[in-house]
Amino acid sequence: MQRYLNLGGNSGITHYEIATDHVRVWFRGEKSYRYSNAGAGRRHVERMKVLAAAGRGLSTYINKHVHDLYDRER
Repeated sequence: MQRYLNLGGNSGITHYEIATDHVRVWFRGEKSYRYSNAGAGRRHVERMKVLAAAGRGLSTYINKHVHDLYDRER
């Protein structure tokens, strides 16, 4: 798990984790959300990896493109 840099200063994201086929994102005061190639699509997951590592734009991207496409955990 990596700390999200939040270079924009207004993100609710605190941490993230990158894996081959998914990105897991932690928001302040909430559990984590896992966005996978199977659920959100490979193109979105790859873009989220870039934004997470850059520390800017991830929350906006999630809200605009993949908000409800996270994996439902059993």
